[in-house]
This record gives sequence, C-alpha cells and structure tokens, in this order.
Amino acid sequence: MAGKPVLHYFNGRGRMEGIRWLLAAAGVEFEEKFIEAPADMEKLIKDGSLMFQQVPMVEIDGMKLVQTRAILNYIATKYDLYGKDAKERALIDMYTEGIVDLTEMISQLVICPPDQREAKITLVKDKTKNRYLSAFEKVLKSHGQDYLVGNRLTRVDIHLLEVLLYVEELDSSLLDPFPLLKALKSRISSLPNVKKFLQPGSQRKPPLDAKQIEEARKIFKF
Repeated sequence: MAGKPVLHYFNGRGRMEGIRWLLAAAGVEFEEKFIEAPADMEKLIKDGSLMFQQVPMVEIDGMKLVQTRAILNYIATKYDLYGKDAKERALIDMYTEGIVDLTEMISQLVICPPDQREAKITLVKDKTKNRYLSAFEKVLKSHGQDYLVGNRLTRVDIHLLEVLLYVEELDSSLLDPFPLLKALKSRISSLPNVKKFLQPGSQRKPPLDAKQIEEARKIFKF
C-alpha cells in the first residue's frame, strides 16, 4: 500500500492550500514537511527534488510533483473529481482559472503597502462582487443544479468553497446578494470530509500574518 502523500511547503496557505483542500475533500490523509529556513529549501534543490527549484512539491505515488496546476490535476483525476468527459473538464478548468485569479487578487492584499491598502481593498471588493461572484451565481442559476459542473461534486466546487471563505474573511457582506453561492457554500461545507477539514485542529491554515510573510520572504527570497 502506498504511503500518505507528503507536502513540502512553508507552514502557511500560499499555493499549497488548494492542494490541502483537495486532498482533504477526497478523504486523503497527508503529511507535511515544513520548509522553515533557507537551508531546508536548498537541501530540496540540492537533492534534485524540485524540478524547477521551487515549491509546492508533493510526493505522491512514487513521484515528486511540482507546479500547482499539475499537482491539482493529478489529484482531481486520481480521485474522480475532474468531470466525466472533455467538455466537463473544459468547464472545470475555465471556472478554476477564474477562481485562481480571484484567490490571487485577494491574497495580494496582505503585501499591499499601507498607504495603498484602502483603495486596493475597495477595488478588490468591487471586482470580487461584480466580476467573479456574479459570474458563478449566474452559472448556478443557469442549470439549477447543486454543483457547478455535471450535477456532482468536482474539484471546482472545492476550489470555490475555499475562495468563498476567503471572501468572507475580507467582507462577509459581499456574499449577501448571491443566495445560490451561499447555498453551495453551506452544502459543500456539510460534506463529511470537508466538514472535518473545517474543524479546529485540522491541517487547514489560518490567514497569513506579517510574521509569516517575513518568514516566507527569507525562505523563498522574494
């Protein structure tokens, strides 16, 4: 029997968090090896474990996978969360890319200079509501089904729940005009594996703080 996947990243959300979410939603237990100092990163590079000298990296099924999308695609395919055919996968990919854009837009706020923060937050809130949330509400309204694609759980429902929780951290009122998104959020959150991941003490990571950002800067030299 294959061992648990091993996730190599720093102890924070970043690009690994969506991978944690997807594994947890699939009911897959995983281990984490945190990169806590530049020397940890250098060792992985020296060992040849990082194809492009960067993380996230996941050890799974005898492979050392890098590149976030490649890792997510493999997990989604392996655990049947990637649609039933090419058309469904195309929709899943399209929606996922929008969710990635929204997630990155929100995550950039944490490194925004203080003098620009208020204006940036206003812009992000406007785009979140009028560009992204409205688009996903429209998808759910168009087919009247419980899930975004194929009327069954796929990776994109998990990705959407993750970013909806980030939206709530930003401003919970942003979800008020979108009853179908709120219902989907409640529905996916109630799935046993997801519900477990949402409990305190799980491997889900809290919002980044200034200390974590500084630690990440030292490790990844950005």
